[in-house]
Amino acid sequence: MSVVALVPAAGRGERLGESVPKALVPVRGVPLLVHAVRGLLSARGRGSTGCVWRVVVAAPVSDVDTARNALAAAGLPALVVAGGSSRTESVRLALDAAGDATIVLVHDAARAFTPPEIIYNVVSAVTAGAPAVIPVLPVADTVKRVDASGMVVGTPDRSELRVVQTPQGFAADVLRRAYATYPDDSTTDDAGLVERLGVPITTIPGHPFAMKITTSFDLALAETMFPG
Repeated sequence: MSVVALVPAAGRGERLGESVPKALVPVRGVPLLVHAVRGLLSARGRGSTGCVWRVVVAAPVSDVDTARNALAAAGLPALVVAGGSSRTESVRLALDAAGDATIVLVHDAARAFTPPEIIYNVVSAVTAGAPAVIPVLPVADTVKRVDASGMVVGTPDRSELRVVQTPQGFAADVLRRAYATYPDDSTTDDAGLVERLGVPITTIPGHPFAMKITTSFDLALAETMFPG
């Protein structure tokens, strides 16, 4: 099976407060995008070769060459295409460039330190027959539902709630069908689009290191936790 990982990396990342796109923000001198692609290409089972065959990055239109050069300098082979104005459009453009993939992963560059074993486990679950697989973590905090005025209207049972991480893995034909059916939907993640088709979504255990680096606090935390 041909496994292709798509990395939508065209976001500007205003909440990080940096002057470059989020995927190009460095942690210990290395762009998040490089960390993310390195993790994808290093994912493998015990004693096996890498499970990700190719990586397609959707970079900001103005930074395609910068992204391509950063990956090349790190010795990481990846196809870099121009992304879109939304994450959904970037995934669609990367999917169009994925060729004859049979399994597709969609991975956030901002989850740059996802352990390779999580990536391998997602691929393994799709290979074993699951049409869609997502890594998840239990919700640790109590969650409240509130109305438009900020008043509490309910308390969901957190035992039924999960935090979703990436990579999300799919049989390629399933993800292509989801994007063909809902071409303009940017209100949900890729698994959400697939779920709307009536396709079952399998979960596997995620990992705290797959945190999404979104704010300056997250960036500072990553600088202290992860190697360059």
